[in-house]
Amino acid sequence: MGLIEQLQSDSLFLCSDQRMDTELVDRLVLQLNRIYPQILSDKEAHRFRNLSVPTKVRLAELLKHLHRKGEEACHEFYRALHIHTEDIYFSLPSRVRQRGRTQSDQYVLNDRGPIFFLTCFSFVVGIAILYYYGGEYTGLFLPCSAARLSKDARDVLISYGEVGK
Repeated sequence: MGLIEQLQSDSLFLCSDQRMDTELVDRLVLQLNRIYPQILSDKEAHRFRNLSVPTKVRLAELLKHLHRKGEEACHEFYRALHIHTEDIYFSLPSRVRQRGRTQSDQYVLNDRGPIFFLTCFSFVVGIAILYYYGGEYTGLFLPCSAARLSKDARDVLISYGEVGK
């Protein structure tokens, strides 16, 4: 999803959010005007800072203007919003969707649960106790217990069994 579509989907949220007050809209307009005059000229900035027009109307017009200006203008608006008010920026619908998508993309190392872990741990502790207290009988048991393990684990277990002989 491009920034233009993202701004379009976030516009309704931004216009209805009570935290987008006159002062914040003015700071955003000034940021865009001072740092990026090619995005927002002095004349346009004056129009969007006109206090006789309600804040929600000015904000809606600013968002339409940025939408017409293109991808870079949308990017700089999001950047200014992030600089001036992080809580609104991170509560945008597009940011919440992205956060949900990245959280579901995380890798799960072990999805088998705690019972599987306890079973494996008990098995390893049992082999360790058997090896420690078993004496000469352990050497016979270790190669047999390696049957369903991975190749590396099997090699280690068999080598321990051979050392005990």
